[in-house]
Amino acid sequence: MAAQFGRRLRKGAATTAVAAAAVAALSASQAPGVSVDDQGRQTPAGAQPTPDAVADDSATGNSPYYTDLPPLNSPSPSPSPTTGPSTALGATESGIPATVLDAYKKAATALQDAKPGCNLPWELLAAIGKVESGQARGGRVDANGTTISPILGPQLNGVGFANISDTDDGAFDGDSAYDRAVGPMQFIPSTWAWAGRDGNGDGKKDPNNIYDAALAAGHYLCRFGWDLSTTADLNRAILSYNNSQDYLNTVLSWLEYYRRGTHEIPDGTGTLPDNRSDNTTGASPKPSPTPPAADKPTPSPEPQTPGGGATSPTPPGSGSPTTPTTPTPTPTPTPTDTVDHLEDAGTAKLTAMAGDAFTQRISTRAETEGGKAVAKVRVRFTVVGETDTTFTSGENVATVVTNSSGVAVAPALRAGEKTGDVTVRATVVGRMIVGLDYTATVTERAADTLARTSDTALTCVPGGEFADQVEVKATYKGAAADGVAATATLIKSADDPAENDKGPYFQDADGKTVRTLTGLKTDANGLLKLPKLYADDTTGTFLLRINTAGGATLTVELTVAAAESSPSPTETESPSPTESESSSPSA
Repeated sequence: MAAQFGRRLRKGAATTAVAAAAVAALSASQAPGVSVDDQGRQTPAGAQPTPDAVADDSATGNSPYYTDLPPLNSPSPSPSPTTGPSTALGATESGIPATVLDAYKKAATALQDAKPGCNLPWELLAAIGKVESGQARGGRVDANGTTISPILGPQLNGVGFANISDTDDGAFDGDSAYDRAVGPMQFIPSTWAWAGRDGNGDGKKDPNNIYDAALAAGHYLCRFGWDLSTTADLNRAILSYNNSQDYLNTVLSWLEYYRRGTHEIPDGTGTLPDNRSDNTTGASPKPSPTPPAADKPTPSPEPQTPGGGATSPTPPGSGSPTTPTTPTPTPTPTPTDTVDHLEDAGTAKLTAMAGDAFTQRISTRAETEGGKAVAKVRVRFTVVGETDTTFTSGENVATVVTNSSGVAVAPALRAGEKTGDVTVRATVVGRMIVGLDYTATVTERAADTLARTSDTALTCVPGGEFADQVEVKATYKGAAADGVAATATLIKSADDPAENDKGPYFQDADGKTVRTLTGLKTDANGLLKLPKLYADDTTGTFLLRINTAGGATLTVELTVAAAESSPSPTETESPSPTESESSSPSA
């Protein structure tokens, strides 16, 4: 007991010093008490948003978290050989279970490739993992990284927490009435539905798997183009995970601590923090870091909440007097509670060419049953289905608060390369009502004009090859049209686009005659250079027609003619010897 009491004193003393260091790292431009939501909006002290306003759009639903701070001493890079990991001061706090540590580092590496501008440090994932679940309950995961037993937060039923009705029919959290935070990174099901990732390549997105959860947390922290090497964006990202200034300070404390050094410890040997933000008491004992003896059966792990476990019921007949309970007050309805449905707010037809930004934006209005607009409601826009169309931020999810007219305008969409119809679904965050679907159409890249880049005549002798290759430039509304599909065909005549069977031709890789080329595309500058042309023995004027997506057409004239013979040098006739006929006069 004395050792435990001393440990708590050390932690208490550390709180002020470490928190002060963490707060000192905050941006000077952010005043004390200012919070920042997931869209980067700052809320001054005294004007904090209600839990329901932001909870369902955070990773955790603002569920409880561990408040313990790191010890004052700097972490050792490895346990002392004399003291071992269980007694070295700060060793267990700085040590991270092997599988959990591996998941953090792999997630950060993946983000370096996917979103290099984010600059996500793996130590941030470790700090959040520590605060959310005590590193997956001290690394109690199987060989694949899945928690041995579920890690579940309390019901988000509006009593002491946000009110988030069930969104997954209990699939992830086992609760068909309300949502709960799930897994080592404590994602609520409604957030996991769009933020979930497959981090271990098993084809599943499981919030109970540390590899999946760590990668999802990394992408969640890196959305909106945030650069986590800057203080302001780092704070925004952490606050979007759990909207609490105390949470921010706690995570920053562990981030700084892990940056000073850490080491790997065996799975299942990590320690759990003692204190939780909701001051839950009576948690079941933490699992022993020592594996059970081989001759003893291993008890089935009991599902635990982030505070360390489910509250143990009072044994019957204990003699404890029953304390009358105070009736729970009915939560005050929020604007979200009054929303009955979503209506389109005048969205124009959504059409864009592949690779381009949509000029039209989706507008949705939140209304009561009587058709009255509802302001200050969070509307989530999600690009659904198999498509590479995203919002201009590169994400497939965006959340916008309705204005005084009850209207939320989604960010602009950017078309991907997959053509066809794309569905964007608008839903009310924290409210189980039918979503509103919008259709956005992605058309193929197109050109409306084609022109040769040279006016040199294209001529060739029979059986020879053309000296110049045909090069054209495609434009659309005066701008270079890149990535536009094109075909090139040697046709019979201006009125007959059928492929010619004589005259100029291209060659394939095997040297065979080809008179139609397909699968062509203009380059980044709208240029298209055709392969070398050859001629058979037929002379005359021939036509090459180039067509592009969008209807641009260009017909190029080719001439095959025999070489003009050069005049021969004039032959000078030598005078022939004069034949002298001498006639002798007759005698």
